[in-house]
Order: sequence, then structure tokens, then C-alpha cells
Amino acid sequence: MILGHTIKDYKRENLLHDVITGIIIMAVSIPISMGYSQIAGLPAVYGLYGSVFPIILFALFSTSPQFIFGVDAAPAALVGSALLGMNIQSGSKEALAVVPVITFFVALWLLAFYLMHAGKLVNYISAPVMGGFITGICSTIILMQVPKLMGGTAGTGELLELLEHIEKTAEQINLPSLILGILSLVVLLAAKKIMPKFPMAVVMMAAGAVLTQVLPMKEWGIKTLDAVAPGLPKWSFPNLMLIPMDEVVTISLSVAVVIMAETLLAENNFAQKNGYRINDNQELLAFAVGNLVAALTGCCPINGSVSRTAMGEQYQGKTQLMSIVAGLSMILLLLFGTGFIGYLPVPVLTAIVISALLGATEFELAVKLWKVSRTECFIFWGAFIGVLLLGTINGVLIGIILSFAEMVIRSSKPASCFLGIQPGHKHFRDLAESRQIHEIEGVLIYRFSSNLFFANAGVLQQDIEQELERRGNIKAVILDASGIGSMDITAADRIEILYKSLKEQGIRFYITEHIADLNEQMRKLGIGYLIEEGCVRRTIYIALKDMGIKRPYPLEGGVDNEERSASRKRVDNRMQEFVWAFGSDTEDQIERQIAQQIKQLKQNGDVEKLLHGSWSHMEAFDEDEWLEHLEEHLKEIVNISGKDERTLAARFEEHRREIHERIMKEHPELAQRFKERRHRLDEHLKERRPEVYDLVVSLRELEKRKDME
Repeated sequence: MILGHTIKDYKRENLLHDVITGIIIMAVSIPISMGYSQIAGLPAVYGLYGSVFPIILFALFSTSPQFIFGVDAAPAALVGSALLGMNIQSGSKEALAVVPVITFFVALWLLAFYLMHAGKLVNYISAPVMGGFITGICSTIILMQVPKLMGGTAGTGELLELLEHIEKTAEQINLPSLILGILSLVVLLAAKKIMPKFPMAVVMMAAGAVLTQVLPMKEWGIKTLDAVAPGLPKWSFPNLMLIPMDEVVTISLSVAVVIMAETLLAENNFAQKNGYRINDNQELLAFAVGNLVAALTGCCPINGSVSRTAMGEQYQGKTQLMSIVAGLSMILLLLFGTGFIGYLPVPVLTAIVISALLGATEFELAVKLWKVSRTECFIFWGAFIGVLLLGTINGVLIGIILSFAEMVIRSSKPASCFLGIQPGHKHFRDLAESRQIHEIEGVLIYRFSSNLFFANAGVLQQDIEQELERRGNIKAVILDASGIGSMDITAADRIEILYKSLKEQGIRFYITEHIADLNEQMRKLGIGYLIEEGCVRRTIYIALKDMGIKRPYPLEGGVDNEERSASRKRVDNRMQEFVWAFGSDTEDQIERQIAQQIKQLKQNGDVEKLLHGSWSHMEAFDEDEWLEHLEEHLKEIVNISGKDERTLAARFEEHRREIHERIMKEHPELAQRFKERRHRLDEHLKERRPEVYDLVVSLRELEKRKDME
């Protein structure tokens, strides 16, 4: 729980800000909660009840230091419309009994989402979607509040309904109410610019209460909040049999999805903006606990509040202590201060809400996106307009669809380039970087920097084929797949088509530089034979070496490429390429290939071919392990070839010495590592084939005596 951490490491300099902000949030929650409670079909006082225990319980479980929970627009509107669909009159005894049942099932759904770890779904929603969503929510709530400035009631629904309600309210506008509301808004916005740390909202509420006392506000038609009876909410378990199960499950599911999507999106938006992280799944548990308490106290479903959170941010609330203060302050108000509520002018409170919401909009993000990425800018406006026109959930869905569409479009145009080498240097670089970088003669090296799937596989094939036409006289194509982490079956088919096409033209094809997991994917997708045929190599250097091209590489146009000093050479066999290529299947793959070689031995009797394996041009460490596996089949090879067992074992040891000498010559720094690895392989052979191990050891002892003589 974040509260325990907050108290344990609490910074005393935050205390004043948290307390003041908590009181402001309590005061601002009064008109918001009372209004939305009535929209949900409950008496206004239940909005205040929803601002007590749910907000405190949410603070105990939430991982967000600043987000505020409370009665809010979207869930209230959904519940209100559900009551209309069930022919239940708003504010009736039936509504008082039914709404907590819906809230209870909302809590159960949110708990189910928590157990299913559904919070991770928010990771698939991009920043433009979040920005458009938050801006759309803020703009919707502002449009809901505008009629209250003119002396009317809050609007409901989406953009068209809200504009229609504003138009009707404007026909019966109360001028004193509008003047008071606009003056309050101007003062709040000016104070935010001039002295942002000053709690002007508290001053405005106090001033509004004083004006109600000294001026004939009611005679002028300026509305004040309705007075409520003092006392705390009563606790009771809702009667779950009041609504048919299929009906309540459907209604509560839609409300729970809205709460999850809207609140998680808003929480992550504030978290990214202020540089902290939240636990999305833990937040779902906090939502569930808050709504469970709301159900037990007779309230409508509770949601995360963007307007109250924006207010908390404006007045520098730092921790969930402000939520605790807000909840406790509401208790004191319900017990001792309900008379004060009747003195608060609605236009002043509405101006406070609008001021906070204007600060939470992210139109500046849209301006930034327009300069950086027009596509992402359109996604922002798509989410924004979707929320305004179609509501919260549809707006989120539109934004997600646009995000995925943008991802597919971006992936279909991946970064790619053709590589060459600068004379005297060892690294392959983009040919477009400099005129000093040249292509290797007869070799086309192509880097593809994206996961390979149906939308971009054709780009890879097309780029390579067009470059082949341009250059001509190409002997090999090397694909630098360092940027490819995965491929789908369509991409695998394209790779196979490309490989067969190149093979028909007498052009060799290599895939290099990728992670080992891609090899496993290739095997599953049916193109694992490319690995067995030696077309998949660990590095570009090894692929070139396999073709017989060594440093200094010959460059196109006869450009001189002088070799660098030996100390600067790249060691290209620092790990076993066979193990890299076949991963956990290495042992079985070696055994399968040896079995195939032994089968061929029965036909051609060529023992020497066994020593080098069927996988073309193995590196030294791979050859050594191949020999170790061959030694386990020594008796079988003897029976097939008819050769003497000792003679064959001696040939294996001779080949091993050749490998060791090659390593000493080319890469002396790896010689000790080779010895250590040889010891491990010997132990393995001793365990698996002790009789062969004894024969090999006797041959080595004999060789040592000869060397001493």
C-alpha cells in the first residue's frame, strides 16, 4: 500500500500543501458529487457519501500519489440511463435500492479484472491516445458545466446533446449568474498565471458564501447548492435479488469497463506527465475496494476524477494524504457543517471546476505532434473527437484502433539500408552515410530494422531484388537481421521465395546478426532447413568467411582496402555458432546430423567427411564438439567402415590437434579457453563412453611420449 510508504518516508514540507489541497478537493467535490449523484438517480446527499469512505479506501490501496477517486460523470450517466431502461424513477425508493446492487456488481467485475491482470491492457495505448482521451473527457465535462454558469442544470450525454442543452439554457439565461461565473473564472485563471501556488479556490468559495449572506442572490436568480441533512451514511448490504441476474451483470460490466479504461488512462497520463510509475493491476484492486465500500453505503459506482486530480495538481498536493484529508473533511462537513453547503453559489463552484479542467487539457500535445508526426496528431484528434461524439468507451476504442493502424503503417515502412565498409575499418556501415563507405565486391549486404511480418515482408524482398538489378554480378546476399526479433508465417514464406529465387540465379543467401530465438521461430515456421544448409550465420564476418572472402575485403571499383593490425582484428568465433543457431535443440541436432552422415558412410565409405560435419564450414569450437559426439559412435563407425578402432581414434585426435593449432595461430587469446572446454568435453565422454575415453587418453599419452623423444 502506498499510504504506508507515504507515512514512513513522509516529507514534512509536503504536509501543508496536502492538507490545504485535501480541503479544496473536499469543497470542490460538493457540487460535483451532488450533481452526478442526481444524474445516477440518487438524492444529492449520496454524492457526498461517495466522497467519504470510497476516497479514503482508494487512497489506502492506490499506487498513484496524486489521483483522486469520487463520484464522476461517465459511471453516473450509465447508471442513470440503466434506471430509465428499467422504468425506475430517479430519486425513488426503488432507485435507492437498485443503484447499490449495480455498484456491488461493478466492484465484483473490477475485482475479476484485477485477478485476470487486465491492467496490462493499458500498455497498448499510446501517448497520443491518452492525450486525446483526457482532453476529450475534460472538454466533455466543461461542456456539461457551462449551462450551470448560465443558471441552468448540468448537461448529459455526448457533444450533440450537450450543445443542444447549452442552446436551450441560453434561451433562458440568467445574466447575474453568468456574470458571477465568468468573473470567478477570470479571477481563477489570472491567479493561476500570477500566483499558481495560492489557494484561490478556497478564497472564492469563502467569498461566494459571504456574498450569499450580504447580497440578494436568490432574488437575482443565482442558484446555491441544496442544503442536506446532517449525518453519515448508513451501512447495509444491498439486496442482490432486486434485479434479474443477466440484466445486472450486463449493466455492471459496461460500467466496470468504463471505470477501468477511463481511470487507468487518466492515471497513466498524470504519471507520465509527473515522472512516476503506477502499478496498473494494483489500481484495479483499489477501484474494486472503493466501489465495494460505495455499494455498502448506498452510493452509485465511483470513478477516478480528472477534474479533482487536476485541482490537486494545481495546488501542489503531493501524496494520497490529500485524499485522506478530503475524506475526513467531508465527514466533519456531514456531521457539523451541512448548513454551510446551502450558502455556496453554483456559478462560483462551476468556475472552480472549469478552471481545473482547462489546466488538465493537452491541446499543446496536439500542437507538438503536428510538428513531429502528423499521423500521431490525427490519432490524438481521433481519440478526442471519439470521446466527444461517441462517449468514453467508443473514444478509447477509436484511439486504440488508430494506434494499431498507425503501428502497422509504421512497421510496413521500416528503416532499412545497404551496408558497406570504409577502407581500413572493420565495421559495416550504411552506404548512405559517406562516400568513403564502399560496397564489398560481389556481395550485397542489407540491414532490415523491424520485426518481419505480413505488412513489411514484401518491402524486404522488393528492396533486395531492386538492388540486385541495379548492381548486377552479385554472388551473395547477406541479410543483417539484427533488428528482426520475430517473423510471422507470411514473412517466412517470403524469405523462402527469395532464397529459392536467389539459388536459381546462383546467388548465395545468408541471414546473420540476429538473436538466437529467431532461429527457433524459423524452424517452427518451416524454414529451419536454411540453418542446416548453412544459410544462417551468426555474423556478417562469418558469412563472408564461409564464402571464402577474408580481410581485407575486396571493395567495388578496385578501391584499396588495407588490412588493419592483427591486434585490431575482430574475433568472430568467441562463441559456438552451432549452439547459437540451434539453441536448446543443439545436442539432438548434432546427433541427427551424425546419424545422417553415418547413413551416408554406409554408401560411400568416406570416413574423412565425418570429421567436418554436414553443417558447412564449422567454427573451431563447433568442430571440436562434433568430434566429441563422433567419438561416442566410434564402434558403430568401425563396424561400418571396417577400419581399425585405434586408427580411427588416432585420426580424431590428429584432427583435434589441427583445430587447436588453428586457434593458436588465428586467435591465441582463445587457446586457454579451448583447453578448459576440452576438459569438460572429456569428462562428458568419460561419463557416456568410458571405453572410448580410455582409448583417447592412451593415444594422448603415446603422443606426449613421442613429443618428448
